Amino acid sequence: MQKTVAKTITFNGVGLHSGLPVRMTVEAARPNTGLSFVRSDIAADINDTRDARIEARWDSVVPSKLCTLIRNKDGVEISTIEHIMAALAGCGVTNAVVSVDGPEVPIEDGSAAPFVAALLSAGLVRQEGPTRVLKVLKPVEVVVGDATARLEPAETMEIDFHIDFEDAAIGVQTKNLVMANGAFIRELSNSRTFCRQAEVDWMQSNGLALGGVPGENAVVFDGDHVESGAGLRHDDEPVRHKMLDALGDLALAGAPILGRYVGVRSGHAMTNALLRELFATPGAWAFATVNEAVAQTLPGAGVSVSDLSYCA
Repeated sequence: MQKTVAKTITFNGVGLHSGLPVRMTVEAARPNTGLSFVRSDIAADINDTRDARIEARWDSVVPSKLCTLIRNKDGVEISTIEHIMAALAGCGVTNAVVSVDGPEVPIEDGSAAPFVAALLSAGLVRQEGPTRVLKVLKPVEVVVGDATARLEPAETMEIDFHIDFEDAAIGVQTKNLVMANGAFIRELSNSRTFCRQAEVDWMQSNGLALGGVPGENAVVFDGDHVESGAGLRHDDEPVRHKMLDALGDLALAGAPILGRYVGVRSGHAMTNALLRELFATPGAWAFATVNEAVAQTLPGAGVSVSDLSYCA
């Protein structure tokens, strides 16, 4: 089962770090072409001969603080792609082109819910062609200090995440979720990005997070104080957002993963390092086609607009 969007979807927002206006569209793509991004501002400039297209792949990712950034061989890049990637993966979209008129995806409300709502409202089209997955065949792991990211074999896709922050309002949070039958939409999609006040101060002093509005598109924690607008959407919203990010970053593998991801204090860079370790390890992975029964256990199978009511 392959899927794409039924019609072009448009978003007008601002970039989290630049604070500048940004326009993004999601358009249909042919079967077996996968997910990709296009810098529409570069494509429209006849004086700019660089390739404006960037494949949404693990090997397009370059080191970046606090977000996922992809870059092509001509140096063209787009950052903060993790939420739209999570929305596409969570809705089961396997073929699409995301066009952005600048170097950053719009932040919207800091979660994936606005993207999910637009995708489901526009409609998704089932395409001809086999369902292709990436099977994890043996465990792989990366460890950095007290942080760990691990992939191990499983019959479906599962995410297990643990965080531990000194801020009392976050503290220790753990959650496990099988990512089948709309679980991402219902359980994770509306969880917003979060940070500590010290991080906000550092980012803004370095010209970052200029489009961030505490309580509107980010939850800010400072000790036992929380700035979250109308309140947290979930008591454990931080760990849920970490899982959202992980799904988006894992979607850069090139196909839905049949495997269990375990993250302990991990983040974007470690998840990408884990994918690099997976593909570099002989016998640890294989692309395969699966039957309809297995396809129905993948994220995005059988989802509908009604799933959004569970995370309102």
